[in-house]
Amino acid sequence: MRRLCSRTGYIRPVPNQKHFLMNKNLWLLAIAQGLFLTNNVVFIAINGLVGLSLAPVAWMATLPVMGYVVGGALSTGLVARSQRRWGRKASFQLGLLVALLTALLCALALYLRSFGLLVAGTLIAGYYSANGQLYRFAAGELALPEFREKAVSLVLAGGLIGAVIGPNLANHTRETMALPFLGSYLALAVVALISMAVMAGIRFPAEALKAAGGGGGRPLAEIMRQPGFIVATVSAALGYGVMNLLMAATPLAMDVCGMPFSDAALVLEWHVIGMFAPGFFTGHLIKRFGVLPVMGAGVALNFACIAVALSGQDLHQFLLGLFLLGMGWNFLFTGSTTLAMQSYRAEEKDKAQAAINFAVFATMALTSFASGALVTTQGWSLLNVGSLLPVLLTGAALVWLALRRRREASAAA
Repeated sequence: MRRLCSRTGYIRPVPNQKHFLMNKNLWLLAIAQGLFLTNNVVFIAINGLVGLSLAPVAWMATLPVMGYVVGGALSTGLVARSQRRWGRKASFQLGLLVALLTALLCALALYLRSFGLLVAGTLIAGYYSANGQLYRFAAGELALPEFREKAVSLVLAGGLIGAVIGPNLANHTRETMALPFLGSYLALAVVALISMAVMAGIRFPAEALKAAGGGGGRPLAEIMRQPGFIVATVSAALGYGVMNLLMAATPLAMDVCGMPFSDAALVLEWHVIGMFAPGFFTGHLIKRFGVLPVMGAGVALNFACIAVALSGQDLHQFLLGLFLLGMGWNFLFTGSTTLAMQSYRAEEKDKAQAAINFAVFATMALTSFASGALVTTQGWSLLNVGSLLPVLLTGAALVWLALRRRREASAAA
């Protein structure tokens, strides 16, 4: 039995399940999200340190991290076209194939001691990252509209797999071969194979693909001028940028403080737990309190993270600060995704999502480079002080939208 969804324009199946938690496809996509984050966490944990060992000068250490996000930014248009042409599943599998091949390419770069090849490998790997960033939007298509916020939140919660596996995989495979971290890159190739098997079991709705392949909808410029879309994009980009700025610099900062890599792995583990554990209830909070208050809480958590980081550089301060940073990112990113999905129609989703992800990747590219340069030249404290500006801008954008909506509601009354 099928019926027309008036909100999205999709012809959607009426599920037999009484609750979205019984949706097998959502759980498989959550696992794929977790394996995607496993790849990201390992890349963050080791690429700066591997880059530091291979780079001609220390400030270039995070160029491999920057290459990953620059590659993602450059790939957003390609991914959008592949999604329109071949659909979600084929495009996601292509991204996973790239993940497999680039993990092997990075292993080769480390074996050959080639910094340039390592940066090239991470640049190409950005195509996988651009695909993985669409998992959260695909989640909204696997659930009924009334469960959309919860579906997005649930799939993002799958990142807990990456929180547990990622740091431990990096730590336990670090010394498995003669070259430190060579085993970590090879392990990521295995992770990509497992994710391909998981993705093969997901059924994406054919109706959504037909809608995406139909009319082009409004021009992108018109979509981007909407206040909700503007704030969603700003919040996603700056929220991810601040998180990436501090997270990418953390292993380097802890190394400078003389802490072992196992401590950095522990901090990253709790950071990623903070990023994705709230996914089990963020959707409920958005339903109850509204998207803007939840995003405002994310801004407050970012301020708390910076305050903790500026209070000292002991292990417990790194751990608590990065945990709060992860929670702040979750509230901002889940909220911005929900806000963005209210701003475009079904046939506009590919170009709208590509525009948001390009902004996210461009900001991440800048912060990836800045994190290595700032932490090695200016220190951890000044890096945190500098992150106050984007947090303030995000908060200002949320206040602007809230006041605008209040005025519109008053005028309508």
